[in-house]
Amino acid sequence: MAAFEPGKIRNVVVVGHRGTGKTSLVEAMLFQGGATNRLGTVDAGSTVSDWDDDEKKRQMSLQASLSTVEWQGRKINLIDTPGDAGFQGDALAALHVVEGAIFVISGVMGVEVGTQRLWKRADELGLARVIFVNMLDRERADFFQDLDAMREQLSERCVVVELPIGREHELTGVVDVLHMCAYSSPEGGREGEPQPIPAEMADVVAEYREKLLDEVVQSDEGLMERYLEGEELSVEEVAHALKEAVTRGEVFPVACGVATKNLGARSMLDLIVEGVPSPAKKGAPIDVDAGTAAFVFKTIADPFAGRINLFRVLHGEITTDSTLTDARTHGKERMGTLLQLQGKDHTNATAFGAGDIGAASKLKDVATGDVLLDSDKPVELPDLGLPEPVMSFAITPKAKGDEEKMGAGLRRLREEDPTLSLRRDPQTGEQLLSGMSQMHVEVAVDRLHGRFGVDVELHPPRVPYLETIRKESRAQGRYKKQTGGRGQFGDCVVVLEPLDGHTGYEFVDKIVGGVIPQSFRPAVDKGIQEAMQHGELAGAPVQGVRVRLVDGSYHTVDSSEMAFKIAGSMAFKQAYEKADPVLLEPIMEVEVTAPDDTVGAVNGDLNSRRGRLLGMEPRGGMTTIKAEAPMAEILTYSQSLTSMTGGRGDYSMHFLRYEEVPAHIAQKLIADFKKEREEAKA
Repeated sequence: MAAFEPGKIRNVVVVGHRGTGKTSLVEAMLFQGGATNRLGTVDAGSTVSDWDDDEKKRQMSLQASLSTVEWQGRKINLIDTPGDAGFQGDALAALHVVEGAIFVISGVMGVEVGTQRLWKRADELGLARVIFVNMLDRERADFFQDLDAMREQLSERCVVVELPIGREHELTGVVDVLHMCAYSSPEGGREGEPQPIPAEMADVVAEYREKLLDEVVQSDEGLMERYLEGEELSVEEVAHALKEAVTRGEVFPVACGVATKNLGARSMLDLIVEGVPSPAKKGAPIDVDAGTAAFVFKTIADPFAGRINLFRVLHGEITTDSTLTDARTHGKERMGTLLQLQGKDHTNATAFGAGDIGAASKLKDVATGDVLLDSDKPVELPDLGLPEPVMSFAITPKAKGDEEKMGAGLRRLREEDPTLSLRRDPQTGEQLLSGMSQMHVEVAVDRLHGRFGVDVELHPPRVPYLETIRKESRAQGRYKKQTGGRGQFGDCVVVLEPLDGHTGYEFVDKIVGGVIPQSFRPAVDKGIQEAMQHGELAGAPVQGVRVRLVDGSYHTVDSSEMAFKIAGSMAFKQAYEKADPVLLEPIMEVEVTAPDDTVGAVNGDLNSRRGRLLGMEPRGGMTTIKAEAPMAEILTYSQSLTSMTGGRGDYSMHFLRYEEVPAHIAQKLIADFKKEREEAKA
């Protein structure tokens, strides 16, 4: 593919809720534009975008995929993205490297929560947006009902540029309201030449043509004056005014069709060229007089080709001879092998100019979110706004000795997907793999097996409980051992006090008169801290305690640091038992987005999980519920929310604070711990 100047490039991300047909639309546009010679399908696993084995098996997009097509002398870079909330990181990252977004909406389901979330982000980024209502040949599909929902839930400036001919299984084509022509269903081939508008649709087409003109002429005073005077406006004038309005985010064109039948692909390609601004037009951060800069928005961890980084050239030009500096690591990277991606297929490229999107393989330390420069200038790395993982599993390799191999494979997968998290819980000692949903984690496990040959097991993680005290207590720890020759002697008296907030630890030296020499007092502190690592209630770490060392005694010969360390531990344990110890559990702040008709069920479920509702905010058919709930009750929340909302709900959570565990629950936890301890001793 020849190099293109910025004005002849269109960068578009295809987004929307899961199951709306985004991949099928991309496939149709590639086929219509001649980039492919057949129309692949998701069911057959033959699409350009969904090339990964896991995507074929699950019949859904799991990662962003780049493909290109030429249309009307323009190069269109299409980024197909996952619609499932568990894989939204790629969609959020891709929004940062395009000028326009195609929002695909199911003609049956209408505007769904994933669409609303991404629309809000696109709005924040100032992107031009085009809407494609898909699947209009299905039962219960209703274009005009969807249009009302769009205007209510997305924007009142959603304006029709295409109307369906017929409905449901009687859908036969679409009418292009902008160019005033019709296209019939191509029945598996490429869309043909424009046809006359069916006579029976004359009135409704005239109505929506007038609505279109009313919207687009508002941005052009001269055009508006001529329109109000009754003068006929040319298609070219209307198209230009529409493009200006779309570029400014004032109007959002709504097209329609059936992607799997290639109906509507031709009009979408026209709309991308005529409605989505080029990198030059949009005024993206491109300055041809400045040095070279590129932003990396996606990494593919290919076990055979190595790491492949997808980037957007912000300004300048990247060639195979370019050596750039990673603004994050400050390391030098020779670009070497440049690639033009068409799904999984790679063709070598010699250069990518300003505004273009390409890929490079075998860069050393480049990761998603990095900026590459031809200088050492400091630069602020863009914030991709990626969400925090909400579901964690303890992960262990099935085969002994595979720990290192498992860790290396997961680190490679995290390069590809930064919304995955791998960490060791310092309290429980477990390796925790965290993701956006259960499916998200399961896909990572499948890839770990398929790409790196590591089999693992997932378990629910242990809740990181803590222990603390509720009252002051005092105890003496006296350690004396005589074994012939030099003995061991340590003696200390400590006072325990609860700290506000159940957090922290303080050691206060209140020794007067040298009853314990200064050199032995740190050993008492160390012994206490070691004893605090495993409380006597449930073996959880102890927090929220101030310990005052108030008295003691020593032996000039037999005393040692070891003896006072043991004495400190003994004193703490004895005082702890008398200090009214209690169990603490982590409390999470939870934000749930659910359809209005499921709010009652969601609230009831949160109450059953010992949750506390903090407030609700309805918006466009969806309600945001804010609540607090114990971590122990939220570990399996994802599956329940999916069931209650039919997959339309979403949630996020983060740690808030620790609180006392209710007595009846604490009793069971303590009993379980004692039973495990007895079994371990047996």
